[in-house]
Amino acid sequence: MTRSTVFAPFDIVEGDRKKGIVLLADHARRDLPEEYGSLGLPASEFERHIAYDIGVETVTRELATALDAPAILAGFSRLLIDPNRGEDDPTMIRQLYDGTVVPGNYPMAAEERERRLDRFYRPYHDAVGAMIASVAHASGKAPFIFSVHSFTPVMQGFVRPWHVGVLWDRDDRVARPLIDALAADKSLVVGDNEPYDGALRGDTMFRHAIVNGYAHALIEIRQDLIADRAGALAWAERLAPIVDAIDRRADIHQVKMFGSRTGPV
Repeated sequence: MTRSTVFAPFDIVEGDRKKGIVLLADHARRDLPEEYGSLGLPASEFERHIAYDIGVETVTRELATALDAPAILAGFSRLLIDPNRGEDDPTMIRQLYDGTVVPGNYPMAAEERERRLDRFYRPYHDAVGAMIASVAHASGKAPFIFSVHSFTPVMQGFVRPWHVGVLWDRDDRVARPLIDALAADKSLVVGDNEPYDGALRGDTMFRHAIVNGYAHALIEIRQDLIADRAGALAWAERLAPIVDAIDRRADIHQVKMFGSRTGPV
């Protein structure tokens, strides 16, 4: 974790916007602004999955380089505020996460909640929206949005069997070929909407892809596979040709409204 008085809520990796791909990493960093200290937590908690998605920053940056595609990475720890939640989601600012009480988040005054939304959450989503609009303009077609996450191998005592999972709601244009391509490697256990369900109202995919009819998917890679640079590079190399092939499919850059399992869009 790093702290800074000059704090950027997002980072942009430049790429060829004419390709029509946007890469996202909602939980890439574990950083906090200096004024928040450590939210009352010991440094060891920022080594855990509760603070960020381990390995995702390297995977996303390397994938962006391999594809020559732009990426947006959130610059703050999910413990400060979680950008992959709707503004009305009670888990957006967690007071308890996987057995850890977060003292700096309790009690949470309405003014402080709004402050975090204005300083971190909304600037990140504004940047994501601006990048998507820029890619649509440069490419002249509907963007393909690919979000990179990672998951802890064990959660609340349950050993997760998957190496990778693909999360999606109703639009399967990216999810199906992605799952098929990953499952072609018989050494991988591939989850379909595992270890989480991709239908989460108000999350990043809902906000920027589903409501606009843009093809998309969220990938979850098991953290022990990408915790070191070698593993992260290997997964970026694995994903690059798959994502590139999906990007070339005829229906990927069309606006299609599939709706959501969470309710009306």
